[in-house]
Amino acid sequence: MRPETAIVEIHSQYKVHTEFYGNPEAKQTIILVNGSLSTTASFAQTVKYLQPHFNVVLFDEPYAGQSKPHNDNTRFISKETEADILLHLIEHFRVDYLMSFSWGSVSALLALAQCPARIKKAVITSFSPILNDAMMDYLTRGLDYLAAVDRDNVGHLVNDTIGKYLPSLYKRFNHKHCSSLDDHEYLQMHYHVRQVLNMDSRCYVDCLQNVDIPMLFVNGEHDEYTSAADARHFAKHVRDCEFVTIDNAGHFVDVEHKAGWLQTQQALLGFLKAPVSSSLARPQPVADYQAIAV
Repeated sequence: MRPETAIVEIHSQYKVHTEFYGNPEAKQTIILVNGSLSTTASFAQTVKYLQPHFNVVLFDEPYAGQSKPHNDNTRFISKETEADILLHLIEHFRVDYLMSFSWGSVSALLALAQCPARIKKAVITSFSPILNDAMMDYLTRGLDYLAAVDRDNVGHLVNDTIGKYLPSLYKRFNHKHCSSLDDHEYLQMHYHVRQVLNMDSRCYVDCLQNVDIPMLFVNGEHDEYTSAADARHFAKHVRDCEFVTIDNAGHFVDVEHKAGWLQTQQALLGFLKAPVSSSLARPQPVADYQAIAV
């Protein structure tokens, strides 16, 4: 299952690597938004159960993954700019559904707050509108390591906190990925963390009151950083929303174990009204995954 790849130019300023997993029988297209420090590879399992029902679009931010060689990466990109890039890709690929993971949800929510006419439903996974004590500790420690470009400690921090429920082999690959990025990626993430810490949550939460599409929020039962309880505060801001808690899962809901993968699959396909097939591919061996979203 190889995607069609292309470089999409945004406003003659950014060049974005995209992957299009086409399905000739699909009538809808879904776009997936990466978490921080991650690339399109982080959605390898997710594509397995979405592509039999939809066209699937993945992309790397200009400073990351396969987009990096096509951009000069000398300027930081704000979450608002990421939202603008996402809106452009939604139009370019004529997208119907959106799914975001973790901190990719900030730009996703900023984009949804602009009420893109094409988007009919959205799924937000492993995110909440509250920076609780656990998340604040994670971000504060992360700022020091990112500013110092302390690669090894960035990798350990991710695995010891939001990644603590990952299988050991996943942690190995995750550490390898998180500790081998270019300098500008750590500094870009540092910029994003500072922006989020200084950003009034109303910038991307209160605006959602204008959104009239159905939204699904998916969180892991044991995720203390973006907890299922905290995520339910979205009900105060979103008119039409549903919540699903993945049993015995942490932050990486469809990566940590097979049951979590299956339950996440069922939740997404049920919400998007696609039939769940028993013949869908099972999760691949861990060695096939080189990068996990953060």
